[in-house]
Amino acid sequence: MNLPRSLFVCALIAVAALARLLPHPWNFTPMGAIALFGGAHLINKRVAFLIPFTALLLSDLLLGLHELIPYVYGSFALTVTLGFWIRRKPQWHRIVWGSVLSTALFFLITNFGNWACFDTYPRTPAGLLECYAAGIPFLRNGLLGDLLYTGLLFGAWKASEKRMNWLRESGIEASAA
Repeated sequence: MNLPRSLFVCALIAVAALARLLPHPWNFTPMGAIALFGGAHLINKRVAFLIPFTALLLSDLLLGLHELIPYVYGSFALTVTLGFWIRRKPQWHRIVWGSVLSTALFFLITNFGNWACFDTYPRTPAGLLECYAAGIPFLRNGLLGDLLYTGLLFGAWKASEKRMNWLRESGIEASAA
């Protein structure tokens, strides 16, 4: 494994994670992009889950823990696996689709969690639809944030890779990516 390469990926993730601590509109965060980027660029699959989840957990410890954490982390676990899909054939359209799918997964899973965990909406199909409808403004922010941060992370990586030969994968690592 190319340790300097992995450390650089982790540094990009850490910088992006700090953006979650800055004031921002609801759901306009880098966390989906971090999970997607980690899945796409961290060679070891365990580490690909560990690094984004560590960033998420550390920021959650600062911002506060909540009942929806299993749903949030579950959606990001699926996003890491979307990163594995991008890793096989890293092309811009796969990155964009991965980001959009990540947003959709987060929206569907966390709104379901909100409906299931809280008494805000009746536990009926109509209540679930009402919950999803109420989440639409957050979906827009989530999509915009995911696309922006995904573009920044993947773009910064591509620009850095062009300038720093040591970031490029070689041999077995390139075929695993």
